[in-house]
Amino acid sequence: MNTVTTRDGTIIRYTDWGDGPVVVFSHGWPLQGDAWEDQMMFLADHGYRVVAHDRRGHGLSSKPWHGNDMDHYADDLAAVIESLGLENIMLVGHSTGGGEVARYIGRHGTGRVTRAVLVGAVTPRMLVGPDNPNGVPLSVFDEIRAGVKNDRSQFFKDLTTPFYGYNRPGAKDSAGVRETFWLQGSQSSIRAAYACIKQFSETDFTEDLKKMTFPTLVIHGDADQIVPIDATARRAVEILPQGRLVVYEGAPHGLPTTHKDRLNADLLAFLRS
Repeated sequence: MNTVTTRDGTIIRYTDWGDGPVVVFSHGWPLQGDAWEDQMMFLADHGYRVVAHDRRGHGLSSKPWHGNDMDHYADDLAAVIESLGLENIMLVGHSTGGGEVARYIGRHGTGRVTRAVLVGAVTPRMLVGPDNPNGVPLSVFDEIRAGVKNDRSQFFKDLTTPFYGYNRPGAKDSAGVRETFWLQGSQSSIRAAYACIKQFSETDFTEDLKKMTFPTLVIHGDADQIVPIDATARRAVEILPQGRLVVYEGAPHGLPTTHKDRLNADLLAFLRS
């Protein structure tokens, strides 16, 4: 198993496939690097080197009590990038992973990165506030915390319905996709899953986005029931120095799975542009 040990002794597991220009993926909550398998196999088949890690507390990485915060997530990403000597990278982040990508730039700069893609990302901030009237009320995140604390396994099973938009007319439900989500979520520690809720909901990434001075593609579904587009993607492109928004009509939050062919094509086109 490929691993990197961080400064505080946390072991981060990662997957490293293919050869060529480098694409590094950051996953959403409560999943792991394997959530990107459709994009990774596609890009590796098209001549790219793809790397994806399990965030601390998730997947097969260590599950420490401390360090379950966005700064540590970004530093762990930096540890993987630096350990592998990666340069001229395209960073891709989904949901919480989009915040991780932004905070990585905020803390570690643009020296190793040439472009980025934010997919259904939580940036610049999800929580409602005076500057974010379309944001999500704190009570919603409190309900998520309660779900994780009271019956995490059932909560993850129930979450697959809005995550993949299976409650929308015409949606093609997949028991296999639901089971994969549950399995990956169950491999996280309850401590990490609980603590991460505050990180993806309340962290303000505004200053991080301002530092992303390279071309950045923002992809978001307008039927996203988890990370509302008006509170995040539409605001993010107003902050990003070189941001461009692509809206997937009718797409849910889990679009890397439900709309994988379109996302794969868009990632490849952006890499080649």
